[in-house]
Amino acid sequence: MQYRLLIALSAGLIAAVVFASATTGPVLVRMILFLLTPLALFLAGLGLGPLAAVVAGIAATSLVLVAGTPLGALVFAASQAVPVVILTYLASLHRDVPGGATEWYPIGRLVVAAALISGAFAGLTMLLLGGDVEALRAAVREMLQGFVSGELATMPDAPALGPAEIDEFANLVVTLWPAATAISSMSSLLFNLWLAGRITMASGRLLRPWPDIAAMTYPPATPLLLAVATGAGFLDGLAGMLARGFAGTLFFAYVLLGLAVVHYVTRGRPWRAFALWGLYAVLFLTNSIGLLGVALLGLAEAIWPMRKLPPSSPPDDPGRP
Repeated sequence: MQYRLLIALSAGLIAAVVFASATTGPVLVRMILFLLTPLALFLAGLGLGPLAAVVAGIAATSLVLVAGTPLGALVFAASQAVPVVILTYLASLHRDVPGGATEWYPIGRLVVAAALISGAFAGLTMLLLGGDVEALRAAVREMLQGFVSGELATMPDAPALGPAEIDEFANLVVTLWPAATAISSMSSLLFNLWLAGRITMASGRLLRPWPDIAAMTYPPATPLLLAVATGAGFLDGLAGMLARGFAGTLFFAYVLLGLAVVHYVTRGRPWRAFALWGLYAVLFLTNSIGLLGVALLGLAEAIWPMRKLPPSSPPDDPGRP
């Protein structure tokens, strides 16, 4: 018991240090560090149980509060500690089914939970930056002005941005902020959940069997949630911005589902590697158009299931895509 507590506290310390380090240094390094901030918390939760994630999250939040500011501790708790605790708790849920088997919480529901959590975090971020759209725009413009005056000015061959350009860019950022923030948070959570799962499985400490990710499904109400959030995203004011955060993460969830469908139906095919590499190349080159097509494929799966039949050659390793 004592070593579990020590590991959980150590995980909290590591997460707090990584989070603090993500506030200084070059932009690329900060992005990488912020991306990996929840990894230690996930390792504690998946390897030792949700209670270890709670202890690690409380320890990390307390360290951020002592060494930083109350606002920093709130942001850490909302973006890292609370989501990790919820996701590791859900991942550990299971029940016995007839025949002596054990049914674990479905991976698709974990993805949807991460989408809703990240949408809520994006909404909290907007409320912290300003209680209305104009206050948010002013806060974003102030941050952009600080970046232009500070880091951009030190970059060689950097373009000169005047007040008009900063205002225009601020308007664009405010429009894209909810979805971009939410998708970024969701990507970080899911990537670290997957990475921590692979690490704990390799160490023999993963508390649940590795799921077949390519076979994941979403709850039946998920398309309705996406439709409502997308429709509400056209509203004016803060309500529309809040809805766009949830619309962004639910859209991204269907991008992941579309990719899962492609990975599933190509199993055992001799041209599988070529198809997957071609798909990701198209996504890289076409960007939003390609992502929309993959998301539509994921939505189509809910109407015309393409994964009814077992794959022609199931993977030897259940962790393989």
